[in-house]
Amino acid sequence: MIYLDNAATTWPKPQQVVMAIEEALVHKGGNAGRGGHGAAMQMARLIYQAREDLCSLFGTNDPTRVIFTQNATHALNQALFGLLQQGDHVITSSIEHNAVARPLWALKQRGVEVSEVPGVPGKEFDLEAYCKAFRPNTKLVVTLHASNVTGTLLPVQEIGQIAHEYGAYYLLDAAQTAGVFPIDMGRLAVDLLAFPGHKGLLGPQGTGGLIVKPAIRLEPLIYGGTGSLSEEDRQPSFLPDALESGTLNGAGIAGLGAGVRYLLKEGVDKIRAREQALCRNLWNGLREIPGVTLYGSDMVEQQSPIVAFNIGELDSVAAGFILEEKAGVIARAGLHCAAHAHRMLGTLDQGVVRFSPSHLTSEEEIKATLLAVKRVAEELG
Repeated sequence: MIYLDNAATTWPKPQQVVMAIEEALVHKGGNAGRGGHGAAMQMARLIYQAREDLCSLFGTNDPTRVIFTQNATHALNQALFGLLQQGDHVITSSIEHNAVARPLWALKQRGVEVSEVPGVPGKEFDLEAYCKAFRPNTKLVVTLHASNVTGTLLPVQEIGQIAHEYGAYYLLDAAQTAGVFPIDMGRLAVDLLAFPGHKGLLGPQGTGGLIVKPAIRLEPLIYGGTGSLSEEDRQPSFLPDALESGTLNGAGIAGLGAGVRYLLKEGVDKIRAREQALCRNLWNGLREIPGVTLYGSDMVEQQSPIVAFNIGELDSVAAGFILEEKAGVIARAGLHCAAHAHRMLGTLDQGVVRFSPSHLTSEEEIKATLLAVKRVAEELG
């Protein structure tokens, strides 16, 4: 198997991550915040260590404002439904993942006003149109950091600065960039950061989080047991307890923390440079194959490590199936839960095939992948 679907979930995981999960399951045990015995305290320490690790990675200094969630979608829903109310206005982009587009649609049915900044290939976010979209009741701007379809980066620093000039908060969806690009919340104009644990952070599935800057209060998405103020019916108002009801994925969070420490040791820039070099090889090879159409910019060193393409008029899902069946190449194909982006690209009917290597992908695997695509294209031709 040649695994090129790391934008969906990274695999294989570093051995340190696997060992941390095993250590938590086999030797730690306990339920953090549920009891004062040694096993519960051991798990609580593992979880707090992961909060501190994430603070180090994302340039923030308050571990209590690192909220653990099931995934980035959960984090985005917590931020959107926890902040927006009827009569509020929110601005977003035209290439959002359904993790943002669908919650915003639901909020629109509840009286929240939504504006979508137009975009076209090569100019996915029109800053001039963005500035004109603000209203007196604009409370939030929410965008992804990089497209999960093409890897295109949005100008997040400018987006956040402009949002602040108009008195709005900025929520950043870092699903494709957390652990891939440096994100320093001490320098970026980002108020809320949503991230998955199982992609660039190299942790297991079922982990993710939301970092909330001071002075922002969110209504909980879920209410319940937190291990604190158990004598009261009301939800605790302090973080992280206010937004973390129920048992946390302790073993998964331990693995996530190990993944973050791996990144801090190896270097985010070093890992990304390796992945972008592999994407450069993929892009250069694919554009030489007759019948292949590439999407996004050819400046692969300036985008998330993703290469999107189609083979002639072949349905992308069919292309992905053929590549796996004939050559063992694992890719993501279809609409990638991002119909808005496909409308802009003109690929809503066909979808796209997406390759996303990891720093552990070999040059030989890239060569074999290109040969497989060439054979499929030749058979079609």
